Amino acid sequence: MQQKKQEKKKESVGEVIRSLLLALILAMGVRTFLFDPFNIPSGSMKPGLLIGDFLFVSKYPYGYSNASFPFYPKLFSGRILDDKPKRGDVIVFKPPMAPHEDWIKRLIGLPGDVVQMREGILYINNEPCTLRREGNFVDHLKLEGYSRDENRVYLEKGDVIEQYIETLPGGVEHKIIKKDPFGQGSLDNTRAFTVPEGHYFVMGDNRDGSGDSRLEQSVGFIPHENLVGRAELIFFSTTARWWEVWKWPFGIRFKRLIKFIE
Repeated sequence: MQQKKQEKKKESVGEVIRSLLLALILAMGVRTFLFDPFNIPSGSMKPGLLIGDFLFVSKYPYGYSNASFPFYPKLFSGRILDDKPKRGDVIVFKPPMAPHEDWIKRLIGLPGDVVQMREGILYINNEPCTLRREGNFVDHLKLEGYSRDENRVYLEKGDVIEQYIETLPGGVEHKIIKKDPFGQGSLDNTRAFTVPEGHYFVMGDNRDGSGDSRLEQSVGFIPHENLVGRAELIFFSTTARWWEVWKWPFGIRFKRLIKFIE
């Protein structure tokens, strides 16, 4: 009788271990091939994405590369089931200078495009992207400076920043904000960048608060292989810092829950 109890106990422990392993494999499979959660640590994509937003990033639209897998292993070269992103997509990628970090920006320039900023206006292939004024963005969450460690969030009264609708070639519209006067931002005037084959030019919608492809020495063009996926949906949002779980119930932005990303 005692032996049977021990055998049953061993079987129960084995079943628990097998169930945990199966759940782990399933979770890794979903994160690798379907959807991966991602949280917004910086203000570079305001007004559309705010610090404290939690997103689902779809992995399958552009196919799979080493960047699709956790810890960025060097398993193969190129992409499997490859498909190209579209101009205006909000993408998550591995920046070349920090390949183990995940960044999020808007895809502005496709291979062969010539991208340039002139007096704060975006030009693509020598044509200006039209801007239409649309109210103001009240910024209640502000980062003190721009750095790699972007999780230091400060609650402030809120800055009122001019908001615009920008229209990209092909008719894609999205909101941007511009804090500095046109022509006076540090990245308002750039050289003309010709996007090489197999690369993309990305920018933040917060045009005066984004480190992006305009910084050619530190960011530059994003290789196609470095794409992780496309940002799809905000499933949660809070004004609390990401690790302050006990503050989440008091800081939930209910209007931002289950919101598709434009």
